[in-house]
Amino acid sequence: MRCNALMYGDFTLASGKKSEYYIDIKKASTDPYVLETIADEMAREIQLRGLEVDKIAGVVLGSIPLAVALSLRTKIPYIMVRREKKDHGTQKMIEGSLAAGEKVLMVEDVVTSAGSVLEAIGIVRAAGGAVSEVLCVVNRQEGGEQKLNDIGVRLSALVTAEDILRK
Repeated sequence: MRCNALMYGDFTLASGKKSEYYIDIKKASTDPYVLETIADEMAREIQLRGLEVDKIAGVVLGSIPLAVALSLRTKIPYIMVRREKKDHGTQKMIEGSLAAGEKVLMVEDVVTSAGSVLEAIGIVRAAGGAVSEVLCVVNRQEGGEQKLNDIGVRLSALVTAEDILRK
């Protein structure tokens, strides 16, 4: 099944880097069949690796469909991490319930430099969550994995840039 999320050309990524290919994960995650496949593969990774997970976390907005789909598949509750406080309501950075010491699996769509997921990990850790794993759909293999490793977090991916460029 093809959702045309992989495009070739001249693109500028969120990190500011230039790339000859772009992965529009939002196009993939808005297709229920593709989203279901991603959730199935992520659930399989959790099981194969024997990960103990109390909460799944997604960063608003791109990773939320992934977190919801994986939560529905595994029955593990999820939380949503904001990048910035809203100026109204409760002004929480985390939506959903998170207790101190809970093991949180961060899910991410694409990891390049890992900037947004690093920020989200900081927010979850500040709230008492224990984060040692990030599971992403695509690892572009452009330094994000090392940055995560530097803070004691392991990155796993369903697909790597090497996989994409080999095809």
